[in-house]
Amino acid sequence: MNIKPNFEGMEVGYDIPALPGMAEADIQTPCLVLDLDALERNIAKMGRFAREMGVRHRVHGKMHKSVDVALLQERLGGSCGVCCQKVSEAEVFARGGIKDVLVSNQVRDLAKIDRLARIPKLGARTIVCVDDLANVADLSAAAVKHGTTIECLVEIDCGAGRCGVTTTGAVVALGQAIAAAKGLKFAGIQAYQGAMQHMDKYEDRKAKIDLAVAQVRDAVAGLKAVGLDCDIVGGGGTGSYYFEGNSGVYNELQCGSYAFMDADYGRILDKDGKRIDQGEWENALFILTSVMSHAKPDRAICDAGLKAQSVDSGLPVIFGRTDVKYIKCSDEHGVIDDPEGVLKVNDKLRLVPGHCDPTCNVHDWYVGVRDGKVEVLWPVSARGKAF
Repeated sequence: MNIKPNFEGMEVGYDIPALPGMAEADIQTPCLVLDLDALERNIAKMGRFAREMGVRHRVHGKMHKSVDVALLQERLGGSCGVCCQKVSEAEVFARGGIKDVLVSNQVRDLAKIDRLARIPKLGARTIVCVDDLANVADLSAAAVKHGTTIECLVEIDCGAGRCGVTTTGAVVALGQAIAAAKGLKFAGIQAYQGAMQHMDKYEDRKAKIDLAVAQVRDAVAGLKAVGLDCDIVGGGGTGSYYFEGNSGVYNELQCGSYAFMDADYGRILDKDGKRIDQGEWENALFILTSVMSHAKPDRAICDAGLKAQSVDSGLPVIFGRTDVKYIKCSDEHGVIDDPEGVLKVNDKLRLVPGHCDPTCNVHDWYVGVRDGKVEVLWPVSARGKAF
């Protein structure tokens, strides 16, 4: 069960960045802030989209690594479960009360496979991806040892160039091996096209997904020809969910970043040529930062540098401002271009991170705010669970 944090004895500014009931102005920085209204609207909207397309939505836990956010997605968005990338991460969600967990990745180390085979004992449906026949025997042995069932998806490389098989023949061979193995259950196909999610143009993304859909359709037909039906045909991200959801082939989406929305995703364009962070989704996640120095008239220095964020997808954007710009950072400092000298020491700014997933992974807490007050404090439950 998800255990609510006990703040007794915790000090703001040492253990935690804030306490429920505090004014937003008193939050200690740098920290992650969630606009709860925007977050809830994003979650409800994706849930509605999935229902309208007649598909399920399995939210991606690797994005937020938070049991509390996953439970909110279940309650407000009707999510059917979570995707994770690592066994330890999946175990956090299972222990936290999520009843349907997919490790949308390969698990090959025997110790990790043993842990995976124990997750069903926590009361969670447990699913994993497979792209190699040798993996089937190891998964089967662990499931038999623990008296559990591991469900398996055959992963198809449909353009990301990472894990997964590439031919229908290979998909069918793996599906048959899984179906015949003790302790395992063939559950379907994993087909996430990750390489095109951040392509700016809608038409470019659609062209890539059209190829993936054709590949997946052939694989589903090949499996059906040997008597194997797919309970799950999963994939789809924030940049493509409408393609997979309306394909007639996919029946589960795996979107993650839509809930928080970062600067890199926000730049991509919808079918009308509009940025998706200007209508389709709202920015709900921010790095709250404070100005700590303004010794130079046209430069402000804030307390959110490299240790407060990931810049692999670009620098953060200052939310709601065009008069100042975050231009570079070092370990502990962010440099803000302030040509008119409008900022003052201790001014607080909301930064939209370039890439939400790795940014969230360097923080311990989410501070949920509404109407200028701290409403909740949620731990980043699976932080550090990279095994």
